[in-house]
Amino acid sequence: MAHTLHIATAAAYLFAALAAVAGLGLRARALQRVAVALLAAGAVTHAAAFWRLHTLVPTPSLTEPPLAASLMAWLAVVSFLLLLVRVRGLALSALVAPGAFLGAFAGALWLRVRVGGADELHPLLAHLHVVLASAGFALLGVAGAAGVLYLAHHRSIKAKHSQAAHSALPSLEALDRANTTALALGFTLLSLGVLSGVLWVLESEGRFWPSGAHANATLAVWALYAVVAVLRFGLHESARRAALQSALGFALLLVTVVGLRVLP
Repeated sequence: MAHTLHIATAAAYLFAALAAVAGLGLRARALQRVAVALLAAGAVTHAAAFWRLHTLVPTPSLTEPPLAASLMAWLAVVSFLLLLVRVRGLALSALVAPGAFLGAFAGALWLRVRVGGADELHPLLAHLHVVLASAGFALLGVAGAAGVLYLAHHRSIKAKHSQAAHSALPSLEALDRANTTALALGFTLLSLGVLSGVLWVLESEGRFWPSGAHANATLAVWALYAVVAVLRFGLHESARRAALQSALGFALLLVTVVGLRVLP
């Protein structure tokens, strides 16, 4: 059942991605609204998939890279939908939906092979660490997507393209607001994720830091985003530089943390 729900979720995200990209290319807001509706439907089935996953005995570990990717995808979609309450950013669905599809599809493939042979149950702190860190990564991904769109829209305006005024992209102000909100929440959750991870290792192994490649990369990314947060909120750096840092920061996050998770 968890596998079937993951497949249904991946299908919803895939159609959302197609609608979002088509809406962006054709400047059709109706298609972008369809994409958001499909993302919302996918988020519901995704939540049901995780609920069903946790009824399995033994419960699969969310630290498995495909399931962690699926969880981050769900949290990214939920974060994006919540941001839409205060930010007009329908065009962001063109970046959120494809990533969500890949995450859900990875989870579906893993479940097809491994369901029934799950790892042993992990303690509460382990689940808390995975959820908080995944939520932080997901929101930082939304911040990175907003940063990419901000840079593209800003460049179009600076080049005085005649179509910039009629672009389907949100306004620079809306994209900056989305970037700022997602960065603040994402960095906070990532910090809590790192803290809960430290407590988990201290409880299970009696040491403060596991010193593995993944843990060290996570700490390095956290330090990078700490600098970005200080520049943005402490020194009031310009919106364009903040957008560039968010985009580059998330690219580094993908290369380090996620890359190290999937490499042997």
